[in-house]
Amino acid sequence: MANTVKIRVPGTTANCGPGFDAVGIACTLYNDLELTLSDEDGISLAITGEGAEFIPADDSNVVIKAIKMILNKTGHTAKGIKLTMVNKIPLARGLGSSAAAIVGGLVGANELTGRHFSQEDILAMATTIEGHPDNVAPAIFGGITVSIMDSGIANYLRFLPPADFSMVVVIPEFNLSTKAARKVLPETVPFTDAVFNVSRAALLIGALCTGELKLLSHALQDRLHQPYREKLIPGMAQVLSAARQAGALGAVLSGAGPCLLAFTDGNADKIGKAMVKAFRIHKVKASYQLLQIDQQGAVII
Repeated sequence: MANTVKIRVPGTTANCGPGFDAVGIACTLYNDLELTLSDEDGISLAITGEGAEFIPADDSNVVIKAIKMILNKTGHTAKGIKLTMVNKIPLARGLGSSAAAIVGGLVGANELTGRHFSQEDILAMATTIEGHPDNVAPAIFGGITVSIMDSGIANYLRFLPPADFSMVVVIPEFNLSTKAARKVLPETVPFTDAVFNVSRAALLIGALCTGELKLLSHALQDRLHQPYREKLIPGMAQVLSAARQAGALGAVLSGAGPCLLAFTDGNADKIGKAMVKAFRIHKVKASYQLLQIDQQGAVII
C-alpha cells in the first residue's frame, strides 16, 4: 500500500445570496496537498502560498485533525505525518479555505489507509469538523450542492446547470473570520424576511437547474445575512451595485465574506474591473479572478 498521496481540493463559494448555510458551488481555485504516513514519530508541515504565515504548522492544524480522525477510525498505526500544502485559496475570505483543508486531509488519509470510507462518509466527518456542510459538500463532490442537516446527519443534492456561466470573485486585501461574520447575525428575523428568502432560494435552485439565468437578478437577493454583514465590508453595497451595472447577472457575498462574487455569461473583465474600482473608492485594495464551476471536487492526483 502506498504511503504518499497527492490531493487537489477546490475552493467553494457558499450561500449564493438566499441559500444561507445550504447552497454551495465548487470553484476552479485549488489547494494541493501531499500527505505521507510513516512509522517515524512526529508531525512535519511545509506550507506555501495563500495564508502560509498564518496557518499553524502543528497538530492544531485542521488538516492534521482531519487526518487523525481517519487514523483513529481505522485503527491505523502510523506514527508520523508529513504534509506539504500549496495553497491558492485565500485564507478567511469566504472561499472555503477551511473546508478545502478538512476535505483534503480526510480524502488523503482515507486513500492511504485502504479507502474504507465512501464520499458520503467523508461528508459526515467533514461536517463534524467544519460544523456545517455548505462548503465541504461541493469541495467533496464538485458542481453545485444543496445541503441540509437532518437529526445531525448531512444530506445533499449535487447537480450541474445546463447553461454555462462564470463567476467573477473580487478579493479584498483583508481577512474576515466566519466567527466574526456570524456574530453580527440576529437570533431571529421578521417573518416577511423569512418568506422573502424562501422564495428566492427556491427560485435560485430552479433557475440554476433549468438554465434560466435571467432569473438570477431576482433569485440572488437576500435578507437573512448580507444586510447584517454589510457593515463589516467597506463599500459592499456599492461593489455589488457596480457589478450589476457592468452587466452581471447578479452579485452576492461569497460565504461569510469579505470576497464578493458576480455571476456572468459575458463581460467578466469589465465586471471585475468595475468591482475593484468600487472597492478602491472606499480605500480597499482588491483584485479579481474569473472562476468556473469545478465539476470533480476533491481528487487524487
